[in-house]
Amino acid sequence: MQPELTLNAICERIIQAPLGPHRRLIAISGPPGSGKSTTAEHLAGLLNAQDEKTAVIPMDGFHLDNRLLKEDGNREKKGAPQTFDATGFVRLVAALQSNEAVIYPLFDRAQDIAIAGAGRVNVDVKTVVIEGNYVLLKNQPWQALSKHWSLTISLAISRDVLKKRLIKRWLDQGLTKADAEIRAIDNDLRNADFIITNEQFADIKLTRNPK
Repeated sequence: MQPELTLNAICERIIQAPLGPHRRLIAISGPPGSGKSTTAEHLAGLLNAQDEKTAVIPMDGFHLDNRLLKEDGNREKKGAPQTFDATGFVRLVAALQSNEAVIYPLFDRAQDIAIAGAGRVNVDVKTVVIEGNYVLLKNQPWQALSKHWSLTISLAISRDVLKKRLIKRWLDQGLTKADAEIRAIDNDLRNADFIITNEQFADIKLTRNPK
């Protein structure tokens, strides 16, 4: 078995990936708590240090508002595929292929709300790292994203480690231990299982956090 790639080696793969047509779009997928955001930011930092203008877009900005989730009976399922504006996300990714600046929403975890127009990819950015639970799903409308990716990365993590991380995440947000365990087991881990079952094959698969 070959050793897993380091972040520097992954950066080389990214730099060699084709522009399509004006930017290279890099997808990072994985269950909630698998380290997508950290990996994306580390990669962007290394690429920018090499004068490869890079931006990071989290999929979280496309969370549906809690009011809509309540109306649809999905408030307790927040984080599942149907609780995102998938169509809007697909449109954003398509727009990133232009040679223009692109505005996108960001999710404020403290307020538990998506904020429109909070992020921007400038014209001079040629590489965009896009991270999210469902960026590599086979299911529609997510599957429409696949034609835009220059390189895809999937993060895998043991269920035990994932469970501990997810419970800690909810504890850090003020939930009791009992409630944190319920949210992690009944919601997050179910979403993780769905991702693992329905994810497309990735160009790079990581089973640990690279250095």
